[in-house]
Amino acid sequence: MKILVVDDMPLMRHVLINMLRKLEYCNIVEATDGLQALALLRDQHFDLVITDLHMPKMDGVDLLTNIRKDTALADIPVLMVTCEDSTDKVKQVIAAKVSGFIIKPFNMNVLSSQLNRFFFKD
Repeated sequence: MKILVVDDMPLMRHVLINMLRKLEYCNIVEATDGLQALALLRDQHFDLVITDLHMPKMDGVDLLTNIRKDTALADIPVLMVTCEDSTDKVKQVIAAKVSGFIIKPFNMNVLSSQLNRFFFKD
């Protein structure tokens, strides 16, 4: 399984990637914002996108919207990582057809249960 991790904060990417590796997901690519992620998605095959909501250049909602409207990418599951508690923002993400949420702060058990909703490890 190939996973794209998108977050503008290097520490958050590092923590998430380490958790994924401990869960035996090793084929991981990083992106620093939605624009970079979209370019990678159009160039490579990914089985899952885990993205932060708030990022510069292109945020998680815009990335998700772009993924869902591209027929080649539309079926990729997208997990949104956020500490957002605004009802309006959460409704916006749901309307954009997010596959799941991970609320910060989270631990490896939360991540594992979200991943298990979609996939079994290779």
